[in-house]
Amino acid sequence: MSGTSEGPTPAADLDRSAVTESDIDGTGSGPPAHQPPVYRAVFSAAPLAMAVVDSEGRVVDANDALGALLGGGSAGLVGRVASDLLDLASDARTWHAYREVLSGRRATLRCTRRLKQPDGRSLWTQVTVCPLDADEPGVLLSVDDVSAHRDLQASLRHLQMHDPVTRLPNRTLFFERVSAALETEAYERSGTGRIGLCYLDLDGFKAVNDTLGHRVGDRLLTAVAQRLTDCAAEAGQTRPSVPLVARLGGDEFALLVEASTGTDQLADLAECVLKALQAPFDLAGHRLSVSASIGVVERHAAGTTATGLMQAADTTLYWAKVDGKDRWTLFDPERNAHLMTRQALASTLRPAIERGEFRLDYQPLVGMSDGRLRGVEALVRWDHPRFGLLSPNRFVALAEEDGSIVPLGRWVLATACRQARQWQQDNPGEPPLFVSVNVAVRQVWDSDLVADVAKILAETGLPPRLLQLELTESAVMGSAGRPLQALQALSEMGVGIAIDDFGTGYSNLAYLSRLPVSVLKLDGSFVRGFQYESDKEGAAPPNPADQVVVEAMIDLAHRLGLTVTAECVETSAQATRLRSIGCDTGQGWLYSRPVSPDRISELLGTEPGEGPAVEPEPGDGPAVEGPLAEGSAVEPGDGSGTQSYAVGNP
Repeated sequence: MSGTSEGPTPAADLDRSAVTESDIDGTGSGPPAHQPPVYRAVFSAAPLAMAVVDSEGRVVDANDALGALLGGGSAGLVGRVASDLLDLASDARTWHAYREVLSGRRATLRCTRRLKQPDGRSLWTQVTVCPLDADEPGVLLSVDDVSAHRDLQASLRHLQMHDPVTRLPNRTLFFERVSAALETEAYERSGTGRIGLCYLDLDGFKAVNDTLGHRVGDRLLTAVAQRLTDCAAEAGQTRPSVPLVARLGGDEFALLVEASTGTDQLADLAECVLKALQAPFDLAGHRLSVSASIGVVERHAAGTTATGLMQAADTTLYWAKVDGKDRWTLFDPERNAHLMTRQALASTLRPAIERGEFRLDYQPLVGMSDGRLRGVEALVRWDHPRFGLLSPNRFVALAEEDGSIVPLGRWVLATACRQARQWQQDNPGEPPLFVSVNVAVRQVWDSDLVADVAKILAETGLPPRLLQLELTESAVMGSAGRPLQALQALSEMGVGIAIDDFGTGYSNLAYLSRLPVSVLKLDGSFVRGFQYESDKEGAAPPNPADQVVVEAMIDLAHRLGLTVTAECVETSAQATRLRSIGCDTGQGWLYSRPVSPDRISELLGTEPGEGPAVEPEPGDGPAVEGPLAEGSAVEPGDGSGTQSYAVGNP
């Protein structure tokens, strides 16, 4: 038998490292130096394969055990070059160490070698080379068959790296393969330099375990694994390599595509998986149907990490679940960036409130009969140090989710009341403006809103009649218990209650008559149907149904003793029609965009006649000029009048 080294077994569950390792020490350990008087008897009887090698590296003597191990008689080994027999020259490190031992400059060499026998079988051996005693030239070479030990190691590693239920590679082995595929040499050698991943879990698998038991659940997982393996094999027929299928835990599976050729390849694989899982499973007398949600990621391998790839896949799997399940979704960097931004905002919301990063703008509420400024709506903005000025639709929903809407809403309420009181004091000769503040339902449930309002009004000195609280229709119409009690108490205190976005929620008219509401704010979607301008070429005429609906709602509100505010008033035509059907107050870009408190102060200081006003007829409020005049209308399509930018109404 000639000694050759074939390197490590290519199977995925064997050790990747080159099996050669050198252990050089100065202890002189190894077989003891032979004693000349008993040398031949001991040497021949030893079960360990041994040989004596001279300083030139040739075999001087060998026992029968070595001859049997190498597939021939011991006599045929004498005179042979030992390094050729045991492949000691196959790597530079081992060869150098061996030469050092032969020359007497090192004490011991131990290395592992894979040798091929004449019948084609391979075996693993541990080779030890150590010097004879000082009086004997040469070295003693011993060879120990460690194949059984190596096989045991391989079996243990296989068990460690594979899922016991499906027999697929597990999470540990999967991450090893991903990490190896992302090494520079690996992806440069692959040709495409790209990598792809399908990450999936079964929709509703927990119900199978809960109703039919884990035994049936395990059988289902095994059957799913087989179908995934078949999909991978089919995909590998036209590709250089077969995708790796792994079970990552629970009902989660992954298919790794090394050297992917683009998103089309991953999309085809994901479609194959969805189609394969559509057929029912017949298991233990049960006919089961399952589906899967799949997150698909495909990208350049350069600059990608195993952790980053899995994070992207996990995020995309979540999108597939949210989008309706039983589908695959491709990773979208822009969507992910939005998600990351959202998370960054959520994590800094509460500290931002404490640092005072929020501010209020105010949008005028104008009387439609006389064009006079009646009040303002407080609209919160976040002056974020990183993302700039953010409107409420970027953060209010987050604040409601984590409860920070309570301290934020309390700050908005206090700031708006303080500002309204300041306007009243600075303009004693003018009718005071009321301020409208949006309130989230969670503020009612998670705090004592009535006590908060009473305290803030007392601290600021603002009369209750100059404060209006807005709640969305969907929140108010379903109010019962504590929310309804809070609204009743606030109304009895003298605070106005307005229903925001009226007409888009429950529209429970019977319940409306029993609520302590004083104002209805028509949703802008109704007002937009009034955008027709007769003097504009190509303008579409208004939808008669819109006017009928709005007129009916206004008439109903007036019969119930309520006033009506129209949101999103953008054109003079809209204002004219709303005025003709009795709408009380308008709000929108026709009059003004949200502005700073100083600009509202300027408007309050305007004398009638100083500038163009909306319907400049005598009234009990200051004339509105500049940005509040109808002549400054914003063209339709530029945006909404209020855009619902308010706390509690993102």
